[in-house]
Amino acid sequence: MIVALREAQGTAWLFEPGLRDSLARVGATAFQVNVDDVAVEDALRMAQAEPVVAVASIWTDGDVRAALDVLSGEASGYDAYRVTERVRLDPRPVADGERADIVAQIAFLRKPESMSREDYLSYWLLEHTAVAIRTQNTLSYIQNIVEEVLAGSSPPVAAIVEEHFPMASLTDPHELYGSGGDDAELERRMSLLIDSVVQFGAHRGLDLVPSSQYRWELGAQG
Repeated sequence: MIVALREAQGTAWLFEPGLRDSLARVGATAFQVNVDDVAVEDALRMAQAEPVVAVASIWTDGDVRAALDVLSGEASGYDAYRVTERVRLDPRPVADGERADIVAQIAFLRKPESMSREDYLSYWLLEHTAVAIRTQNTLSYIQNIVEEVLAGSSPPVAAIVEEHFPMASLTDPHELYGSGGDDAELERRMSLLIDSVVQFGAHRGLDLVPSSQYRWELGAQG
């Protein structure tokens, strides 16, 4: 489950041990927090409505709605989705609760009305993935197919992608695109990526959230 928190109520509560304990009691096995904070303030961000200030991801062996009940007891404004995760490039291992030394970029994608779900997912999963990884300095690439909207007012997001980049990419586009300081190569990579993004409508209706990332393995409690 992925939950986008949209109201700036503060994010300290997401780091409370009691929250993780409560999630573990309803079957959660891992918990990840991504926060748009001062460490990524120079990054590009986009929002269709109220900006996303944090993203909470929960892996669970139990009922996703029970986990959402735990989280929503503290949250004041959120969108929530049940997803199928596909890890295309594994993230670097980080100790529980430590900030990963990356910029974690999370994009909430909306399917164009002109495309069927089948065609949309086929292009994103099979065609665009290779282009995105080949044209950027990608440290990790994780795709989430939205299977169910869990909160009635949440927008109909079709997919959520999480990409990790070096911290230096915040201020150096060559670090972001892996172009080695070559301006012509940078332009070539950017052009290829934009062309592919347009093919499945990901240049429109986009929420783009840069973040610092923290993760905990929980071990579900009986």
